[in-house]
Amino acid sequence: KSTETSPSVVFEDIQGCSLKCLRMLLENISGLTVDDDFTVEVIPEINVAIATFIKSIDTEEFVKKCSQNKRVKEFKMTARLLELTQSIKAENIPASISTDYITVYFESARNGGGSVSDVQLLPEENSAIITFYDHKGNA
Repeated sequence: KSTETSPSVVFEDIQGCSLKCLRMLLENISGLTVDDDFTVEVIPEINVAIATFIKSIDTEEFVKKCSQNKRVKEFKMTARLLELTQSIKAENIPASISTDYITVYFESARNGGGSVSDVQLLPEENSAIITFYDHKGNA
């Protein structure tokens, strides 16, 4: 394929399924092992979980399998690919931090970064929007 697909899948409307249950369900559907092959992060404020695959799999095919899965349907959850983005929002940034420091931090290979094209500080929120030249830098 010429277009790259996201390694992350968003599960919406997860209120009926605990994190433990969701992790087991995703292991059953994918045949992979949580923590070794993928991670699951829950964002309870918006009733969503994100599964990110460390092991390379066809995430489009995985989303299809999830949509057809009996248990996923019973929980009334939906699955879709997480769209690739070039920007992230970093929160809880101290007021004294400069854009140069943020740029260097997010360009550090040790932090999984990449070339930063722009940093927009949002001091009233103690946050910043970091934009990368390539979506791979925001891992």
